[in-house]
Amino acid sequence: MPAFPSPCHLPGNDVPRPLSADVKSFYHLPQHEHAGKACQGTACFAARHFNPARWTEAAAQSPRVYCLGECFAAPAKGQKKPRPPVKVFSPHGIVLGRIAAGGARTLAAYRASGGYAALGLAFTAPAERVLAAVDASGLRGRGGAGFPTGRKWRAVATQPAGQKYVVANADEGDAGAYIDRYLMEDDPHALIEGMILAAYAVGASKGYIYLRAEYPLAGVVLNAALAEARDAGWLGSRIGGTEFSFDLEVYLGHGSYVCGEETSLLRSIEGNRPEVMARPPYPTERGLFDRPTLVNNVETLVSVPWIVTQGGDAYAALGFSKSRGTKALSLNSLFNRPGLYEVEFGVTVRHIVEEIGGGLRDGGKLKGVLIGGPIIGMIPPHLLDTPLGFEELAAIGAGVGHGGVVAFDEHTSIPELVEHVFSFGAYESCGKCTPCRSGSGRVEKLFTHALAGQATKADLQECHELVTALKLTSLCGHGTGLARFAESILRYYPTEIEPCFK
Repeated sequence: MPAFPSPCHLPGNDVPRPLSADVKSFYHLPQHEHAGKACQGTACFAARHFNPARWTEAAAQSPRVYCLGECFAAPAKGQKKPRPPVKVFSPHGIVLGRIAAGGARTLAAYRASGGYAALGLAFTAPAERVLAAVDASGLRGRGGAGFPTGRKWRAVATQPAGQKYVVANADEGDAGAYIDRYLMEDDPHALIEGMILAAYAVGASKGYIYLRAEYPLAGVVLNAALAEARDAGWLGSRIGGTEFSFDLEVYLGHGSYVCGEETSLLRSIEGNRPEVMARPPYPTERGLFDRPTLVNNVETLVSVPWIVTQGGDAYAALGFSKSRGTKALSLNSLFNRPGLYEVEFGVTVRHIVEEIGGGLRDGGKLKGVLIGGPIIGMIPPHLLDTPLGFEELAAIGAGVGHGGVVAFDEHTSIPELVEHVFSFGAYESCGKCTPCRSGSGRVEKLFTHALAGQATKADLQECHELVTALKLTSLCGHGTGLARFAESILRYYPTEIEPCFK
């Protein structure tokens, strides 16, 4: 199968540069040192009592390795090639349907299940029809922010003609999330077709899939699928006999959680030091190589072929409120039924935990749930009846996020969880803004002192002030997300936090 392209050999006029020493120093895994390492991510932290020796190994490693996409088998170590259960609980398997049926890694398997029909349909009409379908669907970004996909696409489409890019954010680093991993490994052509449709809609001629280094099998599968698509005429010049041309490459990351933030990701592809950039201008206007760029995550793009073939209204008929369609969820190993599941928006968190997940293993008592990674608000047991929806979860200080569902039981001390999350936050901060660079490490230190019985009420007050600064002045979602997490802990778990500060 084709190997990963070297960053200095990608085709085109605007090409990524080889990593300089200064840029390489930014990354944790510049030589992909994660191979054979144990995971220190939050899903593995929550499951550390299942294998204490493995967690001890993970905690002692340098560099640290966060999230290998094996959260259903946590605590995890390396790519052991396990496969999670995959089921569809929504009326239509828009995202996970093919994977639940056994997957479609090859072009032949994808075509047999209706693949590339959306692209053939799109080429029979102007690009506006694709834009209108995405608008009507109500699709929102599945990478965490929940921004309306149609609005973002139109922002790129209305830029003057010229070089434009489409980038798939496949830097799935949120602990507990392994959705994109299996979409790429088991249904790669769905992502490719979604990206071609996006490029056709916005007028882009070049695309990149920014793949995290921790998913090596996904890279092999994607490159094989790209070769198939190119040989079949779905990539390259004059696709489908039209005047539209588009080509696509995989770019392999080097180990950095913050590269999931779109401005950091784009600078990484360019070969620059991937610190977060202030906005505006937004990438839709000045993105990759200073050209208009559309950035969507994998699940968002995989949803598009169904929307084009079935219609935006059919997609909008699913879900509820301002959260339309379906959402893929990945459940961690504390559940009786960990796995990858597609649900309709509007189901309650309780239904996800108790019915889909089957409750907790070994009769564990639920202490709380994180949906969408460690930098988002915790959902306490008394709020489990909250519906899965962008605004509904935000109203309780939580969020849909990426869709990784991490449960915690009585084996997790809340103060220890706070120390763990802020240790992760400090380690992964890009360092561009002071609140995140200094504040996250300071909160970690305060909770280290608290766990040692050396913290005071004044330290707790300082913690509150630091969280406020993170929320109001951080440059990107890394710092503000840490603040959301801390706010939810301070709000819902005071009886565990306050006794640690005497």
